[in-house]
Amino acid sequence: MPEWASSMMSVIVFAGASQLAAIQLMSENASIAVVILTGLIINARFFMYSASIGPYLKGASPLQKAGLAYLLTDGGYAVSVAHYLRSETGSVNKVWYYLGTNVVIWVGYIFSTIIGAYVGAVIPPEWRLDFAVPLTFTAVVMPAIVDRPMVLAALVSGGMAVAASSLPYNLGLMVGAVSGMVVGYLAERRLANA
Repeated sequence: MPEWASSMMSVIVFAGASQLAAIQLMSENASIAVVILTGLIINARFFMYSASIGPYLKGASPLQKAGLAYLLTDGGYAVSVAHYLRSETGSVNKVWYYLGTNVVIWVGYIFSTIIGAYVGAVIPPEWRLDFAVPLTFTAVVMPAIVDRPMVLAALVSGGMAVAASSLPYNLGLMVGAVSGMVVGYLAERRLANA
């Protein structure tokens, strides 16, 4: 993929995990349907984020909400919700706080992607920097695991992804993601009904 295309992919998709999975699948000549379906399943977590953060952003217009949805990221969600829970009601404009947090993430992400695309093209392959991707996502996910349903979802998701790792086209990742979401949802419902 040319450097300009990978940079534009970051602007259009703006979701690191699904981008990495898509690039991996494209390098393995997976069908476009598998690439798109994988991206959609990986990004399904944003439905949960949206449902959780929606009440804080109810003052935004539908058009503003569409822009805010585009900017939704794991880190931006975590920082915004943590701030909303700590701050007193009405003490901060929640829409502007969310926008400020996520625009900074967006600018940093796009800028880093552009640099990575051009600098990465000259890094020797024997340097083996593959470990950086899972390390980054581990650092993002670990602080968000704060209750029993999240722990169960993380354990099942990781276990299923490892168990299904031999599936073609990296489909083990999809199996892990769907399994984790189902278990997390069921555990959350059970906890709510207890």
